[in-house]
Formats: sequence, structure tokens, C-alpha cells
Amino acid sequence: METYELILFVFLALIAEIIGTISGFGSSVFFVPIAAYFFDFHSVLGITAVFHIFSNISKIVLFRKGVNWKIVLYLGVPAIIFVSLGALLSKYLDNHLLEIGLAVFLIFFSLLFLLFQKIEIRPTNFNSVVGGTISGFVAGLFGTGGAIRGMTLAAFNLQKDVFIATSAFIDFGVDLSRGMVYFSNGFIHYHDLGFVLILIVVSVVGTYIGKLILEKISETLFKKIVLGVILGIGVVTLMNQIFVK
Repeated sequence: METYELILFVFLALIAEIIGTISGFGSSVFFVPIAAYFFDFHSVLGITAVFHIFSNISKIVLFRKGVNWKIVLYLGVPAIIFVSLGALLSKYLDNHLLEIGLAVFLIFFSLLFLLFQKIEIRPTNFNSVVGGTISGFVAGLFGTGGAIRGMTLAAFNLQKDVFIATSAFIDFGVDLSRGMVYFSNGFIHYHDLGFVLILIVVSVVGTYIGKLILEKISETLFKKIVLGVILGIGVVTLMNQIFVK
């Protein structure tokens, strides 16, 4: 990678981390398409998993007082279990139709919650398990499941500190699980470790900047940002699948 490409990559990764912190569900959903311009698909999965582990550690440290342990348990455990299944299947499945389905899902539900803001899904054990199962499987399959988990937590109408801390604890377990699977699949390459060291610094700096911005944002605006970002992800994913592929 040329010097100017490295600078551009680090800058975009920092922006992804800041936006990921502000939107509440992590940087991988933004980082994956960025990394795809610089690395092959399997390298992207491996780098993203390792980068996101340190990104979540930063969020856990900075937002640790807000964690909801009940949601971590009922949403996080299924996510950790099913991320391994998704990661294993990532070697064999054609993701085109699955990504279209994911995009339609994200667009429909983000619009639903944006247009009808009084809708709230109770954070029951069953709802948490379903959300965790789907988000974990998607994370393993595509390299990012933050949008699905973000949708689930947004539907629970959690306060922003609780949202971010809870999501980070869950995501840490998910990334650790899929990272081990990706390593066994040969997706984490030794020649990429230099980039990972740089991204560790990016994760800490980006999370801190995101936290400073969040302190100026109201709870209502935070939820709108989360849903708006999810809507944008859905639209971009759908357009990419229809027109690019």
C-alpha cells in the first residue's frame, strides 16, 4: 500500500469509528466497505474482527456505567453462538440474495420506527434472544451485524449510554468468537498485522471523539441518528446489490 493510500485508509477508518460511536452500534458496518477498497474480502473479515475487538474495548471503558447486563446475557449469548455459524458458512454461501433481503429489512423497519416514533418493543427475553440470534449470524456471514443489533436496541428505546455500553459488551464477545473462526479459516494474515496496530490507535481516538460529540446530543436526536444511519445502510446496500453487482 502506497503512503497516500495508507493515510486515506487511516483517515476513513477514523471517520468510521467516530460515526460508529455516535450511531451507537460500532464501526464495522462502515469500516467493512472502506476496507474492501484496500484488501480482499477474506482479509477484510479478519482485519475488521480484530479492529472491532479493540474498538469495543474502548467503548466498554468509556461507557461502562450504562451497561444493561440482562440484555447483554439474553441478546449477547445467542449472538456469540450464531456468529460462529455465520462465520463458518461465509466460506461457502453466495451472499447476493441474502444482502438484498438484509437491506430490505433494514429499510422497512428503520422507516417504521422513524415515521411512528411512539412504537416501542419491550426488551423481553424472547425479543432479545431473537435479535441476538439474527445479528450474530449476520455478523459472521457478512463481517458486520451491527445494524441488526442496532435496530433491536433502538426498538427497546434505551438511553444512549445504555445503548452503547450494552452493544459494545455484546459486540466484544461476537468479534472475539468470529475472530477465532476467521483465524482458523486463514483470514487473518500476518502481513496485515501492521495495519491492525495502527487501527488500535484509531479505535481509541475515534471512540473518544465520538463520546465528546454524544455529550452534546439529546436522547431523542440520538435515536433518530441511529435509525437514520440504519436506513442509509439499507439503501446503500440495496443499491450496491442491484446496480453494482
